[in-house]
Amino acid sequence: MEGMKLFSLNASRPFGEKVVQALGISLAEHEERDFEDGEHKARPLESVRGEDVYVLQSLNGDPEQGVNERLCRLLFFLGAVRDAGAQRVTAVIPYMAYARKDRRTKSRDPLSSRYLAMLLEAMGIDAVMTLDVHNPAAFQNAFRCPTHTLDTRRLFADYMRERCGDGPVVVASPDPGGVKRAQGFREMLEPMLDREIGAAYMEKRRSEGKVSGTLLTGEVDGATVLVVDDLISSGGTLLRAAQACLGRGATAVYGLAAHGLFVGDAGRVVSDPQLSKLIVTDTVPPTRLDAEVASQHLEVVSAAPLFAEAIRRAHENGSLTELLEGPA
Repeated sequence: MEGMKLFSLNASRPFGEKVVQALGISLAEHEERDFEDGEHKARPLESVRGEDVYVLQSLNGDPEQGVNERLCRLLFFLGAVRDAGAQRVTAVIPYMAYARKDRRTKSRDPLSSRYLAMLLEAMGIDAVMTLDVHNPAAFQNAFRCPTHTLDTRRLFADYMRERCGDGPVVVASPDPGGVKRAQGFREMLEPMLDREIGAAYMEKRRSEGKVSGTLLTGEVDGATVLVVDDLISSGGTLLRAAQACLGRGATAVYGLAAHGLFVGDAGRVVSDPQLSKLIVTDTVPPTRLDAEVASQHLEVVSAAPLFAEAIRRAHENGSLTELLEGPA
């Protein structure tokens, strides 16, 4: 990995350590300082001149740092790296905040995902890398620089291969907007199981934070159902889908999502017996969940090796397509 440096800001350092372990390198050293008036600064502690630099920071919030503070720290550090003479700068953002607001659903709505892209590009980045954004097409169109949009198809397919049993399996989307994501996962899992997998999706309407819609399209009777989504916030959407599938005769329902935010009443949803298990990646630590609930009802699949391989290929100017879509 000559000529490359990977920085991880402190809030995401545990994930960054996993990534560099998979790469066989060490994290580049940096400094973060907080000032009495609430301001902060961050700077690299080693030369980046002429280097291919990757800066990792997930944009989830927690009691110590909110989403906007993490974004501000990332922006300022990206600017500092660019000013210090880096040849190429890639923002590695495992969980991308504001990605859900990619279109106007009401008059004068903001296009937050586009504004976020403008902020990142204003810092002089050359590329951005993230995992399972809400709408990949809208995300890619928001940026003028190259985007590396990784997804969890292979991670979750490898994990579920030995857990689906010999009976019928159905991959379901909890809403019509996620059908393409569920279809991609089904197409990845089907050759691994060497049998046909069914498809289903839920009706979903959202207005002012309230979700409605109870129709389920697809045959799930007697099947193990895998409900696939990009993220879990409070978990209400996932639980609605699980209830609908069980009501139509499903034998078990698993939830799979790249990012587990677990806000609000998520602890109750995660521990609901209607969900056999919930599987997420480690892009967002499940710190909002009670430790006992997390240990009994949650499985965490690390996305760090996926990011490590994507970073290695990007540094070597290789293709990421095979990484996502190659043979199992």
